[in-house]
Amino acid sequence: MGALAAIRNLISIDEARRLVLDRVERLPVETLGLEAALGRVLAEDAAATVDLPPFDSSAMDGFALRSSDTPGRLPVVHRIAAGAPAPRSLEAGEAMGIATGGLVPVGADAVIPFEYVVEHDNTIDIEQAVGRGANVRPAGGDIGVGESVVEAGARLEARHLGALAAAGRPEVRVARRPRAAVVVTGSELRPPGEPLQPGQIYEANGILLEAQLNSAGAEVERASAVVDEEAAHRDALAHGLAADVLVTSGGVSVGPHDLVRVILAELGVEEVFWGVSVKPGKPISFGILGNRLVFGLPGNPVSVLVGFELFVRPALLALQGSADPGPRFERGVLGSQLTRNPVRDELARARVRRPSDGPVLEPLAGRESHMIARAAGADALVLIPRGDGDLAAGEPVEFLRI
Repeated sequence: MGALAAIRNLISIDEARRLVLDRVERLPVETLGLEAALGRVLAEDAAATVDLPPFDSSAMDGFALRSSDTPGRLPVVHRIAAGAPAPRSLEAGEAMGIATGGLVPVGADAVIPFEYVVEHDNTIDIEQAVGRGANVRPAGGDIGVGESVVEAGARLEARHLGALAAAGRPEVRVARRPRAAVVVTGSELRPPGEPLQPGQIYEANGILLEAQLNSAGAEVERASAVVDEEAAHRDALAHGLAADVLVTSGGVSVGPHDLVRVILAELGVEEVFWGVSVKPGKPISFGILGNRLVFGLPGNPVSVLVGFELFVRPALLALQGSADPGPRFERGVLGSQLTRNPVRDELARARVRRPSDGPVLEPLAGRESHMIARAAGADALVLIPRGDGDLAAGEPVEFLRI
């Protein structure tokens, strides 16, 4: 097959992502306490078990009173602390001291802050009228009992857990974490720290993938790099296929040592696609074995970075029932000129600057897929649509945070 024909057979990023997400089957659900639920995806709406706040409470340190008694002079008949309600109702012509969060006594309809009164001999002077409801947080003003605090499909963050705890939820129903296996191939690869012989390089993709998989909610098993021999490949890949998701690196191109796709086929994996119109990462493959997902990423580290963010992370989040598996492109403007690729969409590494009028993407030097050290300085991938000519500085672009 000629080079032009090969390019024509590549599928688009959007088509590849659709083919991946169409094969995802959601994982089973389990119940977890809030303290163990950070980063998990909610499987069903989590409703409040109480009104929030559960009672009319004071928004300020001050005095509870009847608005109809203001302005005027009122005796202070009791002091209310948070968690210690008043022993009786507030009668007309009285005030009660109250702390922030304290239960507003029956009979009171407003709170005036300490700094707006003159207090002497357990009496307060109020010079101006206080509006009904002033500085009172009404029961259920935040959310009512039975209302949804966090909706299904949300990935639980600290703010969600705090809201759920305040609403009385001790536990939630979430998707089980995906089990992922990483298989990195290449006889030239050595663990960092070992002496290198001529022709050898340090293995970086395994730890990169493990970190990415963990950040997407997976439990990860990663073995040592696999040498370019059929038996070693077969053993490693067969073991990896026991996981929900198998991600390989290297061995998916067309060289004599590219064994991954052939052996996966022998092990029963149905290849859904091979080759995506993206730079870096063109030889990405994706297949299935039952409800297990198999991603074959190229060996170049930046290709691994890009392929994971475009296809693997969305699949992992979809497995967990995420309402928005992504990838989540944001909008900004280009900080300096970039040349388009005439036949493939490209993801270029960049830094995000944030002036007052929105994100500006500053491309980094070095766009080759092996330049992982330069990628360490990037915090974004800028999408450069295929085409002729250049994208000029100031033009609108979409980007992924990394």
